[in-house]
Amino acid sequence: MDNTKEIIKRIDKMSGSLSAYQVFCDWIKCFALSISNAMLKNPKREKEYSETIKNYDVYEFAKLSALLTETISEKHNDVLGNLFMLAGYGNKNTGQFFTPYSVSYACASMQNYEKNIITMNEPSAGAGGMVIATSEAMINKGKNPQKQLRVIAQDLDWNALYMCYVQLSLYGIDAKVI
Repeated sequence: MDNTKEIIKRIDKMSGSLSAYQVFCDWIKCFALSISNAMLKNPKREKEYSETIKNYDVYEFAKLSALLTETISEKHNDVLGNLFMLAGYGNKNTGQFFTPYSVSYACASMQNYEKNIITMNEPSAGAGGMVIATSEAMINKGKNPQKQLRVIAQDLDWNALYMCYVQLSLYGIDAKVI
């Protein structure tokens, strides 16, 4: 089930003194930090998580995370990039727009993926759409991206990095997000 519109609706409902964009950014940040801390405890990240989450109902953030996880579990797609654009969070002043997934997939499907281990450097990763599309293309060519894809994903924007980290983590893609 695609819960994108439900996530946007819940974020809008949570906004008040903070903009919906800020609520979205704080939620994604907390989700990324919680995934990271589940793997390797880091007091600095734990403090950052605590400072951010204190302004919200923890249950609401957990529900948003569950809705996202359910959506991602059902199909390969740049769910967060799509959500970001659908909610109107893209910023023409900073050039922050996410490539439509269909375009990313068209590019990714043109590759051969003949090597046993595929390495990918994504210098402007955004929410990870090109990496996710590459993962899907590999699956469609009989490869296992969870075992055969190694990624370095980079971006200048922390919110984009958090989105990328969350999605690639949920898809089980071996990536270093910097």
